[in-house]
Amino acid sequence: MLFRIFIAIPNKKMVTRKLQQEKDKFEALFQFASMGILVADKKAEIILVNNFLLAQFGYEKQEELIGKRIETLIPARYHPKHVGHVNLYHENPLPRPMGLGKDLFAIRKDGYEFPVEISLSNYIMGNESFTIAFVSDITRRKEFENAINLQKDQLAATNKKIEELNNELEVKVETRTKQLTDTLAALEKSKDELTKALSKEKELSDLKSRFVSMASHEFRTPLSTILSSASLVAKYVEANEQEKRNKHIHRIKSCVNNLTNLLNEFLSIGKIEDGKISANNLQFNIKELIAGLCSEMENLVKNDQRIVYCHAGEERIKSDPSLLRNVITNLLSNAIKFSSEGSTINVNSEVLNDRIVLTVADNGMGISAEDQEHLFERFFRGTNVTNIQGTGLGLHIVAKYIEIMDGAIEFESELEKGTKFTITLKNV
Repeated sequence: MLFRIFIAIPNKKMVTRKLQQEKDKFEALFQFASMGILVADKKAEIILVNNFLLAQFGYEKQEELIGKRIETLIPARYHPKHVGHVNLYHENPLPRPMGLGKDLFAIRKDGYEFPVEISLSNYIMGNESFTIAFVSDITRRKEFENAINLQKDQLAATNKKIEELNNELEVKVETRTKQLTDTLAALEKSKDELTKALSKEKELSDLKSRFVSMASHEFRTPLSTILSSASLVAKYVEANEQEKRNKHIHRIKSCVNNLTNLLNEFLSIGKIEDGKISANNLQFNIKELIAGLCSEMENLVKNDQRIVYCHAGEERIKSDPSLLRNVITNLLSNAIKFSSEGSTINVNSEVLNDRIVLTVADNGMGISAEDQEHLFERFFRGTNVTNIQGTGLGLHIVAKYIEIMDGAIEFESELEKGTKFTITLKNV
């Protein structure tokens, strides 16, 4: 018996038309993006620019820039350093902002200089490596900063301070290097001491790895969301598309808030380790403070989640209201994130004769016994929360704040049954 197999071969015109449609879509996204975009090859020669960038730099035709070096768009005084930066970037071509912490300038066709922000990315096609630069004109932002003369004076003072700090740093590095050399020589004489040093080095290495992994994800995700939403907002130009615009504007604001909270956590850790935070005990109404916080956090709850607050005893206490506010806000935020929709979060406060007892309890995902041993460590996140945003710094900061207030924190938790934190403070 013979069988005939028929294979449907797409019509060549149909394939060509489909490819052309995809090319048109890409061309539209590229050319109508609301920021300047250029693509350069490994030789730092421009091979593609969009219309927005042409307008930014005062050019009328792509041919005026295609084939030119990137330095065409940079003031001449920056050319020598920029060539070096390009070479360094190609050695490690990862997505990143350009010139982090520095003022970047571009130059128009007519010679006018203006401040910019630039984000870099990289892709490989065939055996060729290409760099994509996203250019934003930040002239208006700079107009709202201090007067130019004051900025120059501050910049000069800052540069002088940086030079002094660099000199001090070189001295410290030399001193620390000598100390490290002496320490290593001493460690060679003792196997036990060497073992302890290696163990400590491994601990620091693990901490660094967790930090790099966390920072890479926590910064890249919101920045990618902001970039995509900002690009999409420009597409909704009709009046009846306001709802779509609002959706992406909300996403941008949310990501900015997340980045702000992330930076605040890093700043808090730095201040704590530098000993710049101390308890400032004041008389205040604890019931009003916690009730207000619960009301504020209602804006963050999931569908049908409830925060139930109860207080017992006197309402006036003496403690640090600022540190206490940060502690409760962090615990409430965690309870909301790690609990399901429709769940209840219970907050209780009780003032006794000489102490204050606070509890925050949820019936969320809980913490495994293995993770509980590391719960208050820096950058530590539970194995069951990998898909929930966070830095692993919150509970570490909470523990440090409570230590500063001369208090204690305990917790009870079980997987899928929730977590309860209990804080005990002196009523000074």
